Amino acid sequence: MAITRETFRTLIKEGQETLKEVELYDRPFEFEKNGRYVLVGIRQAGKSYMLYKRAKHLIDDGHLLEEIVYIDFDDERLLGMIADEFDLILQAYASAYAHKPFLFFDEIQNVEGWEHFARRLANQKYQVFITGSNAKMLSRDIQTTLGGRYTGATIYPYSFLEFLETQNIHLEKEWQFGKTKSVVQQQFTQYLKWGGFPELLLYRNKRHWLNDLYEKIVLGDIILRNKVKNEMALRLAIKRLADNISQPISYNRIANLVKGTGVNTSVASVIDYIRYAQEACLVFSISNFSSKFVERETVKKHYFTDNGLLCIFLTEDMSSLLENLCAIHLYKQYEKELYYYNKRVEVDFFIPEKHYAVQVSFSIAEESTRHREIEALKKLNASEKLERLVIVTYDEEDTINLEDNQIIEVIPAWKWLLE
Repeated sequence: MAITRETFRTLIKEGQETLKEVELYDRPFEFEKNGRYVLVGIRQAGKSYMLYKRAKHLIDDGHLLEEIVYIDFDDERLLGMIADEFDLILQAYASAYAHKPFLFFDEIQNVEGWEHFARRLANQKYQVFITGSNAKMLSRDIQTTLGGRYTGATIYPYSFLEFLETQNIHLEKEWQFGKTKSVVQQQFTQYLKWGGFPELLLYRNKRHWLNDLYEKIVLGDIILRNKVKNEMALRLAIKRLADNISQPISYNRIANLVKGTGVNTSVASVIDYIRYAQEACLVFSISNFSSKFVERETVKKHYFTDNGLLCIFLTEDMSSLLENLCAIHLYKQYEKELYYYNKRVEVDFFIPEKHYAVQVSFSIAEESTRHREIEALKKLNASEKLERLVIVTYDEEDTINLEDNQIIEVIPAWKWLLE
């Protein structure tokens, strides 16, 4: 069925009715009063909610509901839409209302060429809020096309603090010395395994929900969008990433692991598959700080954007889940400044600009493990002059004194994530 002006009149009205019904809760993201935004993140991270939040705030500030245009480009009625049809949105609105609307466009990356329309709207002084589940939307090329008229931001699933607050667990001063501590520890076990997707909290069969989400991401955001022909090779490549959480792995090694199952692929294809997964915000990768440029680009550690999606591949591998969760926490803060270190010493995470290093170990109760983790940080400290040295564990806490008044902090993850 052809997309018409009346299609958009219907969608605009439906969007306004949705805004009347949506329930809001607070998430730590503040919009500039007159800003335009491109919000990017994995599906179900809460991007649409951010649009609802901004629209509700506009209404609270005295604007009318009829000034709001909210369009979800995942709507099946917009399948096959092309860039030339964007103008129908403005025509549809103008045929019913006399205001200059605030424009909210959800998953707009489904329409190729969206960025040119977005730039034109900015030039015409519309206030526009855009979401998408493709990291390329924040790329340098897109930002150049948008002409610096939009603020870009990445939206992630719940942090552990947000997760607790949705369970009505609010941390007061000195909470870790009272009854709240045991409640936080219990909730951390759930968060470590199932991750922080907001909608997931509504479901008891969490694995089924996560499997469905994973299929939507793989089929819709990776295979269809990139016209992948060898679906099995792509799926196996992603599974090999999950199997090798915490281990640096080369593209060549991944290709060999895939071929070892009898599925044909190439290194070039594997590079594409992982890039597609990164663009779909399914995984992110960090490089070895001590490597030369070529190795930095070809041998990386790969992590999943949410623990729930990693969990569907693993069978009770709590150590991998713990390291993945720590990687998410650090990547959200430091992104491209986050590395691992592997040159005569292996350290899980290193932020050189902050002189900060983190080892992750489920437990350091065994003396050999304790010695290994401490010595790794001490060796890195000798060459990089660290200001903070941390070992994150599942539930152990300690302070290890070093020379020159330095210490290694041994911190349980449930406490470290709430710093």
